[in-house]
Amino acid sequence: MSKPACMVWLPADHRQLGDPGHQMPTLVLGDKYARAVKVGAKAQPVMFPLASPEQVPELLAMVDGVMLTGSPSNVHPSHFNEDVADPSLPLDPERDSLTLTLIRACVSEGVPLLGICRGYQEMNVAMGGSLHQRVHLVPGLNDHREDKTASTDEQYAPTHSLRLVEGSDLHQWAGSTEVMVNSLHGQGVNRLAPGLRATAHAPDGLVESFTVEGARTFAHAMQWHPEWRCWETPFYANIFHAFGQACEARQRQRLALV
Repeated sequence: MSKPACMVWLPADHRQLGDPGHQMPTLVLGDKYARAVKVGAKAQPVMFPLASPEQVPELLAMVDGVMLTGSPSNVHPSHFNEDVADPSLPLDPERDSLTLTLIRACVSEGVPLLGICRGYQEMNVAMGGSLHQRVHLVPGLNDHREDKTASTDEQYAPTHSLRLVEGSDLHQWAGSTEVMVNSLHGQGVNRLAPGLRATAHAPDGLVESFTVEGARTFAHAMQWHPEWRCWETPFYANIFHAFGQACEARQRQRLALV
């Protein structure tokens, strides 16, 4: 009998979709994230619709990894003791309530964890850090948002360089201490949480990637979007390959305990 595929939990976004006046609550997962897990990590993406924070222990016991996706929504700033700076930007308190609990459980239980964009910001906040709500208004920092008028391919094209910490996993995956990445975010790390170690910086000094110090397994997050056609970029492919390997190790341990 063939080995079952590793299962990676991808929490959904909560959005109101539909024509004005006829919108309905909808759970959303972007294809590019699920496809990166399927192709890049060689694992099966799974969702647990309407999962509650109280269910995290029982659901986490069923999976081999967790990937926190990007999203149009932002982490509610109340989680780092700030008011909402721009009320026009979307929020997703239902996702916040689940993922902030989920992150701490993954770290505690040694479940492979990959955070991307919003997921990167969620990990920092869950561990006790804070965010710049509007990076482009912070003196000394650049505008990291994408051009909304550009095509999707242009938006996800490499935009700025990154300085990778020598000797880090990112350095190993990239094969260099400097790489080019895309940039599609309005928020960013302000205060890095205790227990997180920066592994990459943008030219303006903004932290673009970190790892959880002392983690028992893969526990990395990045502000850019390595999921975008990850199989076409060796650096991105290596990130997902490493995540997939960690999920396989978790699966061997999990099934041995059954």
